[in-house]
Amino acid sequence: MADQDPYYAAAFAAHYDDWFPSYVTDSTVALLADLAESAGAGPVLELGSGTGRIAVPLARRGLDVHGIEGTPAMTDRLRSKPGGHAIPVTTGDFSHVPVDGEFALVYVVNGTFFELPTQEAQIRCFANTAARLGPDGLFVLDAHVPEALAAPEAAVASLPIPGGVTVRTRRINRATQQYTSHYLVHEGGTVHHVPVSFRYAATGELDLMATMAGLRLRDRYGDWRGGAYTSASTYHVSVYERPA
Repeated sequence: MADQDPYYAAAFAAHYDDWFPSYVTDSTVALLADLAESAGAGPVLELGSGTGRIAVPLARRGLDVHGIEGTPAMTDRLRSKPGGHAIPVTTGDFSHVPVDGEFALVYVVNGTFFELPTQEAQIRCFANTAARLGPDGLFVLDAHVPEALAAPEAAVASLPIPGGVTVRTRRINRATQQYTSHYLVHEGGTVHHVPVSFRYAATGELDLMATMAGLRLRDRYGDWRGGAYTSASTYHVSVYERPA
């Protein structure tokens, strides 16, 4: 998003893909491809297309993939990948969904939806996404369960990068439904601090936003492999559709 630290885009663009094991990317692409097929023929749109970690392999499967991304450095990374130049990417705030046409599938992954800083922006994103869906179109997003964000084991993580390491710590403000991930990026003998802010929401609030936009929950999975969502789940993948 435009209000994040500019280093976030410039430095993270080069390392972002390294933080995701191949099985995570593969399972995300596989489920999205299945959902796109179930939604019928039509293009798909990624909100926050970033480095193309998901968009590029989806396009390789023959899908007509489009993206919206607020940071040119991320799109430059997407363009550097084989097939990346064939993916149309609109620069802008994805909460406004600034593209024309209808889409069979609109998706936003890796918790990127919550980089929208306010409830107003998140509601706007749902409404504008609904306006871009075809009759059988689907809107898919993923998120941490808020209770899991606060778990002690979720507070610190070490993320590998070539020639260095990134340590992430997380601070939560329950009063404002916000958390900030603080990244300490160590490479080339230097350390850079990058804070990234999120406004989280529980599943009930997300479902209400969907209802306000004229959508309803179709499925909720516990992970991108399509596992069951249960009271023990720490993560969810939610699929919204138009009511019949």
